[in-house]
Amino acid sequence: MWLLILLVSLVIWAGGTYWYLFGKPNPFSLESVRPPAPREFDQKKRDKVIKQGFSVDKVPQNLDVIVIGSGIGGLSAAATLAKAGKKVLVLEQHDQAGGCCHTYIEKGFEFDVGLHYIGQVHENSLLRIAFDQITEGQLEFQELQPHVDTVQIGSGDERREYKIFTGKHEMKARLIEQFPNETEAIEKFFKIMKLSAKKTHYLASMKLIPQWVSLFLLKSGIADLISPVFQLSGTPATDFMNTLTKNKDLQVIFSYFFYGVPPKESSILINALLIHHYKRGAYYPKGGASEIAFHIIRTIQKYGGSCLVRAPVSQILVDENGAAYGVKVKKGQDEVEVHAPVVVSNCGVFTTFQKLLPPEIQVKHDIQERLSMMKHGRGSLLIFSGFDGTTEDLGLVSTNFWLFKDNDMDKSMEDFFALSKEEAPDNIPMMFITIPSAKDPEAKIRHPGKSCMTILTMVKYEWFEEWKDTTVRKRGDEYYNYKMRFTKNLFDWACTVFPKIKDKLVFQDVATPLTNMHYLGAQRGAMYSAEHNVERFFAEAVARNRSSTPVKNLYISGQDVFSCGIAGALHGGLLCASTVLDHIVYINLLILKKKLKRKKARELAQLAKKKL
Repeated sequence: MWLLILLVSLVIWAGGTYWYLFGKPNPFSLESVRPPAPREFDQKKRDKVIKQGFSVDKVPQNLDVIVIGSGIGGLSAAATLAKAGKKVLVLEQHDQAGGCCHTYIEKGFEFDVGLHYIGQVHENSLLRIAFDQITEGQLEFQELQPHVDTVQIGSGDERREYKIFTGKHEMKARLIEQFPNETEAIEKFFKIMKLSAKKTHYLASMKLIPQWVSLFLLKSGIADLISPVFQLSGTPATDFMNTLTKNKDLQVIFSYFFYGVPPKESSILINALLIHHYKRGAYYPKGGASEIAFHIIRTIQKYGGSCLVRAPVSQILVDENGAAYGVKVKKGQDEVEVHAPVVVSNCGVFTTFQKLLPPEIQVKHDIQERLSMMKHGRGSLLIFSGFDGTTEDLGLVSTNFWLFKDNDMDKSMEDFFALSKEEAPDNIPMMFITIPSAKDPEAKIRHPGKSCMTILTMVKYEWFEEWKDTTVRKRGDEYYNYKMRFTKNLFDWACTVFPKIKDKLVFQDVATPLTNMHYLGAQRGAMYSAEHNVERFFAEAVARNRSSTPVKNLYISGQDVFSCGIAGALHGGLLCASTVLDHIVYINLLILKKKLKRKKARELAQLAKKKL
């Protein structure tokens, strides 16, 4: 009798597990991917997709999901849900969709805002398959030169230059060539990179299984027996690097992707993942970063949904039972209610919980507890420069440049962020230079004879806070003069790398944290959303910080779900869609990956047979 009960229980468990993993509708298919259509260069036609203004009559009937924010996290969640049969409405407060993936055109120059390059979109990679699914094969990528990054440390005669190359084996080999006495340290770091890349899905899975199961596995020590990745994620980068090498220049290389957090406060797992991200090549969207939003929105539209801009959400509607049921949208002086049984916020946890929820919900203990898990991220300052001349004329390249005044990143960042408002512009310790016109092969077609450059550094919101109540582009002379002090110092520094640009500058625009707040809806101007400190990546914090929220039917997407950047935000969208659907869509992507690999193997076999 007991044996029969046990067998029946096992069958029920196995059947339930199979149904949960494979029994629900699959949003993805090989058949939905089609060859890319010719690029759409007509800006008016493009604007009908990425700049469609909000009005009540454009809201689809019988909505299933409302997504607040059209960044890659919101769009990827929306497209996945749309392909799963949900009718989705995406609402964007700016006049153009895309969030950090949008581009803007000024005086004949086109600038990317947040996407500067992307990795892991080589053929049949998981990220590439995800992009192909949510754009149905319409997004194309241009592979960049193998010399992807240059890291400069110091200045003048003391300046050292190190080159970072992509390539499965080349990246490590080229690094060893430049640090011949640090072979062992580099070998160990690359093992950590490999471990991080192969096992990070264990961390992500903690967000998808029931929270009590995740916490049991972590607190019991079972998770640590499964993989060292759970300990690695909560290890400060500086602590780990000190066990590898005392060479400060090499330590900079291991952490050169700065995102506002000094290495001593960042996770070695995240820093290793960022470098590994480009190991198999760096890419740029053909046609510019705005192609991403353009094609994802068309997928959403194909399945009956819509993406509307100039639609600032003022409040998430919550009923007397504590469940979200829609949003209020500002339309002129009025507010319009739009209802749906599911609301997804791609605005970040701080904006969602502190601004959009009703006041009586904001103060609840579980909301405050969730907020306490994160800190506000650093603001950023970007300089958009346009030049009269081709990239060849000006000596511009697709390689990105990461410039550091000093090789002690912890000290230089700590000292910089401790400066007063007046001292900061003259003591910038690091910056990033990217040249989008040298990356996109079609830039010459869209903007012939012109080149553009974006410079980025991290800054404190407090340095600009006194102007927070002023209007964009009307903030006054003091604000202008202050941000131009940053601009002059950063641009002069860039001219030491590209001397020909100084006399060819014809346009310059500067975005401060206040600009990012206005156009991107970024809280305190933090483009990378909540701070990516090591505490956020403690395994238990990862398990607790998931897409579901204390408010029923309200979900979080984007960079605050797992990690920053385009890939991090997209995975935030997939994790969110999995939670909403109660179905792990990654299983569908992995099945597609296996099918594509088998298809590729057959094609290669047939090709070899033909040659014989």
